[in-house]
Amino acid sequence: MTGAQALAQAIKTLRATGVPDAPRDARRLLAHAMGITPDRLTLMVQDDLSEQAAGAFDAMITRRAARAPVSHIIGRRSFYGRDFIVSPDVLDPRPETEELVALALQAPFEQVLDLGTGSGCILLTLLAECPTARGIGVDMSPEALRVAQMNADHLRVNATFKTSDWFENVTGQFDLIVSNPPYIALNEMPDLSPELSHEPQIALTDKADGLTAYRAISAGVGAHLRPRGRVLVEIGPTQAAAVMNLFTRAGLENVQAHADLDGRDRVISATAPLT
Repeated sequence: MTGAQALAQAIKTLRATGVPDAPRDARRLLAHAMGITPDRLTLMVQDDLSEQAAGAFDAMITRRAARAPVSHIIGRRSFYGRDFIVSPDVLDPRPETEELVALALQAPFEQVLDLGTGSGCILLTLLAECPTARGIGVDMSPEALRVAQMNADHLRVNATFKTSDWFENVTGQFDLIVSNPPYIALNEMPDLSPELSHEPQIALTDKADGLTAYRAISAGVGAHLRPRGRVLVEIGPTQAAAVMNLFTRAGLENVQAHADLDGRDRVISATAPLT
């Protein structure tokens, strides 16, 4: 069987199970099975598949048809121009979160704290972009922290990771605090795509109204931000007013909402007062 024949059959299988953008996913998985980069697939798709590649591709398509994310199947996800190791223990890095990173990079920082670091994609990207900065990533999940450390090693970025329930085990103050916390309300979970069932639920929902993490962050951020330090958090598209209110009541200043490329509120930023 040639790569083209296997690809056509795989696309048909994925479409039959309702996978969105089946051709894109099938091509990405075929390239991975063949051990080549996706941009070379067009040049090699007419070649005969080795028995090993054909078997690997078939197994990958079976997993994708069961709605496992492509990133979990290949073990990688691109974020802000870099590849990150991912697993079912961490939330997949998503393009929307790049908005938070871009906003964070608009002002200098020396010490950064990432609350709920997961794969480490936010913290490690910030440190890779600002090599003189230092940062700490905390998470409740030891498994997630192992993935974050693997990413730090892979990217050759020096970061510190520790287990903590938000600020519980955090000491000191920071120029910048960032977070992409679980913000999906429990009653919204049934409407999500099947792929999200393969991701850690603790990273998706607080099993309540979606605002639990923001309450914890707003309650503790004042003690850990230096004067004029910044905090940036990702939010769900309907949460801007509630999160801004929490930050304002916590005594933060310059509280603002920032939209993503689709025009939806995506990030809330604020600064600590001078005194």
